[in-house]
Amino acid sequence: MPMTQAAFGALVGVSQQAVGNLAGRGVLDSSMSGQQMLHAYCSHLRETAAGRSSGGDLDLVAERAMLAKVQRERIEMQNGVTRGELAPVVLIEEVLSKAGARIGGLFDAIPGAVKRRVPSLSSDEIGNIEKEIAKVRNIVANISLADLRDDDEEEDGVAPEHQVIEGQGE
Repeated sequence: MPMTQAAFGALVGVSQQAVGNLAGRGVLDSSMSGQQMLHAYCSHLRETAAGRSSGGDLDLVAERAMLAKVQRERIEMQNGVTRGELAPVVLIEEVLSKAGARIGGLFDAIPGAVKRRVPSLSSDEIGNIEKEIAKVRNIVANISLADLRDDDEEEDGVAPEHQVIEGQGE
């Protein structure tokens, strides 16, 4: 026979409102007998005490899982740094900046080197070489992280313009 919320509240020492709250959250059901309600209530108390269930906005299970994930990621990053697989962004920016400056100097030297090797080239032809170098320099200067990620995806999926038709070389 089902037990009333008031009777169950009196049995376990909580208010009828608290019992109604438990019923609203699905812990208790009005069709349960007194013994079933007591078992469900005790089970709920054990789950809450063990941190596997929560009664409010804070979900302890989810919070613990998120904490464990953050701790795991931190340890993975520390291991990556120890193995030399990861470096601080500032260091990477500095290396890329210095590499870019060196490459820029090499680009600047190309027209003069070409003119020395091929003295018959006209000033217009050397100017065309300088324009092509300027195009490449602008492309490189505008590369973003998204562009690099796109390049990685193309390498993984082999972009159509990089595919080799069988029997033909590149």
